[in-house]
Amino acid sequence: MNRPLSYRGRQRFLSVAIVGLMLLAGCDSNPVAPYPAFVTTLTVTPNPSGYAPLTAEVELATTMPVQVEVVVAGRGTADELRHRFPSVSQQARLPILGLYPGFDNTITLRFLDAGGTLVGEVKRTITTPPLLRDLPSIAINTATPAAMKPGMNLVSYFGHDGQVTPQRPFIFDADGAIRWYLDFRSHPNLANLFYDDGVERLANGNLYFGDGSTGRIIEMDMLGRIVHTWALPGYGFHHEVLEKPNGNFLVTVNKNGAATVEDYLIEIDRATGAMLHEWNLNQSLDYTRRSWPTSFGDQNVDWFHANGLAYDPQDDAIIVSGRTQGVVKLTNANKVVWILAPHRGWAAAGDGTDLTTRLLQPLDAAGQPITDPAVLEGTTNHPDFEWAWYQHAPELMPDGTLLLFDNGDNRNYTGQSLYSRAVAYRIDPVAMTVQQVWQYGKERGGETFSRIVSDVDYHAAEDNVMFMPGAVGFGGAAYGKVVEVDRATRAVVFEATITPPTAAFGITFHRVERLPLYPPD
Repeated sequence: MNRPLSYRGRQRFLSVAIVGLMLLAGCDSNPVAPYPAFVTTLTVTPNPSGYAPLTAEVELATTMPVQVEVVVAGRGTADELRHRFPSVSQQARLPILGLYPGFDNTITLRFLDAGGTLVGEVKRTITTPPLLRDLPSIAINTATPAAMKPGMNLVSYFGHDGQVTPQRPFIFDADGAIRWYLDFRSHPNLANLFYDDGVERLANGNLYFGDGSTGRIIEMDMLGRIVHTWALPGYGFHHEVLEKPNGNFLVTVNKNGAATVEDYLIEIDRATGAMLHEWNLNQSLDYTRRSWPTSFGDQNVDWFHANGLAYDPQDDAIIVSGRTQGVVKLTNANKVVWILAPHRGWAAAGDGTDLTTRLLQPLDAAGQPITDPAVLEGTTNHPDFEWAWYQHAPELMPDGTLLLFDNGDNRNYTGQSLYSRAVAYRIDPVAMTVQQVWQYGKERGGETFSRIVSDVDYHAAEDNVMFMPGAVGFGGAAYGKVVEVDRATRAVVFEATITPPTAAFGITFHRVERLPLYPPD
């Protein structure tokens, strides 16, 4: 005889039922109708690593080879996110990326046979937690999708709401919605992550970054799982790690036991972890030069402050930005090829080289040498040419032009002209000349002035420049900007303002990268 449930029993039954429904929303195995008959296993696990809350992973088994396309429904008026995985198989583990925070996300798994014909689909709902309070508000000021580089924006974020570390990289879309982030607060190795310049994508599609707290280089997949780590014995990481075309890493480091900091570079063998090259900037440059003073730290110790790297495959050389010295190109033998900086204060290098012979001669728009001593020294600007001041983020464009973020701190030694620029220089290493060929940002003035950090990127397919001041309002109400500019017309095709609850050290972000959310196949 069936007896009616007591009040307590009814409550217990309801609780169990609710929990069961919640579990079903996150994970199904051995599925039944309405799943296609050829699907034998389909498990969806939200946040499988525990550190990427806006991700999930699908484990799939079928009785026939299929290709899978995942569709994440847009929120509000936003477009759906669609990605087709290239492999055709009967078993797969597939990442689901781009979920909205604090939302019941509808995803559709579309199954196609080997010929590309749709043979079935499954819809699921994945409920995500709300965003961390540490993450920023994002306002979209301008967006012209047809003129923009496709993709989303990976932000190497410094903001927080009470706890500086671990740092929290995130990705936001063209509507200003955060669609991915990492939360390492409970991570056994990365709970104090400090990545400095930040996170970038490897050629294999994974993410990589250096961690100043553990002194390691880390490779991670988009689900937040560590794939590989590299130690730096004898050195301490700061600022930049750059993947070379051959897969090796160029790293800006401190050398243990040295009297100075941020003035060594090394190359790490990707396969073995061995150190292949070391560049001691105390030898190739003049560590006593003090033409660009700084209020950040002791310049007798941090005299160069290496803050960015680029690699030139044409001559297997490296380009390094020193915040308080300028931009320098070096051979593998640690010899200076050229120096891009005002001509004031250069003398002999530690190895005896006369550095005045390595200074680039600026040209005007007509290609004629600029001879005004005040321009050469940097105390005034020429209508066609300005030096970069306390610059960051060197990048070689496809034609060899050098792109920089010109912070403009202490510009012309006065500190009066408060503007930052994206600036492009054409350098002739044979004639030892430099010509300014493009700039953007001077016209924005203090609105985009960032005296520290910041980024600039070039996207050749669109002929667009990304101009990204990361510490606007330093010392006050801080924010960062992501500005995409048509290089030919100088029109802004995208602009976002990122405002953190609190900007660590006055910094909203160090770098931003436009990239596809799913790694390239």
